[in-house]
Amino acid sequence: MPPFQFWMFDAMKQRLVTWAPVWLLALTAFVFVSTEFVPVGILAALGQSFNMSAVAVGPMLTVYAAVVALASLPAVLLFARFERKKLLLGLMSVFIISHGICVWAPSYDILLSGRVGIALTHALFWAIAPALVVRLAPEGQGAKALSIFATGCVLALVLGIPLGRVIGQLVGWRSIFGLIAVLTLIMMLLLWRGLPNLPATHGGSWRSLPALARNKALLWLYVLTMVLVTAHYSVYTYLEPLLQEYFGYTANITTIILLVFGAAGLIGSALFSRYQGKYAQQLLMLAIAIMGSCMAILPFIASHLWLLLPLCILWGTGMMLMCLSLQSKGLKLAPDATDVAMAIYSGLFNVGIGSGALLGSIVAAKYGVIQNGNWAALLIVIAILPLLCLLKARRAELVKAH
Repeated sequence: MPPFQFWMFDAMKQRLVTWAPVWLLALTAFVFVSTEFVPVGILAALGQSFNMSAVAVGPMLTVYAAVVALASLPAVLLFARFERKKLLLGLMSVFIISHGICVWAPSYDILLSGRVGIALTHALFWAIAPALVVRLAPEGQGAKALSIFATGCVLALVLGIPLGRVIGQLVGWRSIFGLIAVLTLIMMLLLWRGLPNLPATHGGSWRSLPALARNKALLWLYVLTMVLVTAHYSVYTYLEPLLQEYFGYTANITTIILLVFGAAGLIGSALFSRYQGKYAQQLLMLAIAIMGSCMAILPFIASHLWLLLPLCILWGTGMMLMCLSLQSKGLKLAPDATDVAMAIYSGLFNVGIGSGALLGSIVAAKYGVIQNGNWAALLIVIAILPLLCLLKARRAELVKAH
């Protein structure tokens, strides 16, 4: 091999080795997001197995979100001093066992217990994973690492959930949980081989809570997160009935629209990776403006597919930009207690998902699903207040530090 080609090969190999742990965690995120939302596509099949209606099985999703919201902070505090590689492999073991329970489940109650086990591992994974990918990235490449990590989440929404639905229709819903368990086992082996030992540093403990409670910028970030996530999910949760029942789109067209929305997250991830370093504040404000505009305009243009598709691309891009921007700010605002701060963030994010679904159902029942976008846009306007307070508190901290 000529010297130049050898040098290029060696450089590519080194780059692959350097980024491999980040990509492995991104693939793990793909599995976790897939299993969180896969029941959405198989509710009817689950109900038939246990002689229940899809509506009666639906609260399983609410239970999952509630467990994640309630368990995130206690789980991180409990395992605050554990070495992170062993902790990650341990929670993935529980994740696999819980999926085995779902595969075997002879009753709905046992299936629900398996899902609770999965939710507990989910709570801990999302509390520690964002900080881990930043630690594993090369110096100064934290934004890119978070973007790669987010790509795993986006691919789960674009590919994981539809694939799960197809597999469930072909060979039964139990096979989905079995397949996820096998994929997780493969990921465990790869992480065991490819992840370095990661001592628990700057993760925080229960002693960190008073300091976090005094961190005004972080508290305003939490408020902003809850308002924005509630606004988004008050519309997104009911996008299917809006498109099919109100505007008359077929199930196939609706699926395409949802896939386009999910795929647009890749655009948001790429923009975040490229511009976060120089324009962090502007990206967050742009994301909020895009989301509010898209949800306000949605009821007026949804009847025109050629306008609806570009709007969903913008909306999906804005949603991913918002999530990554908020997550990145959370890590920066709590450098000495990142895991505890992200556990609270993850819990409140799931509260936002549940609150959005609840608000959306109330608005849809009282005023019609067509009005959900208007109420969400109003919430986005309200979100300007915590945004301004966050920026003001952050400026005050920077001035004090200097």
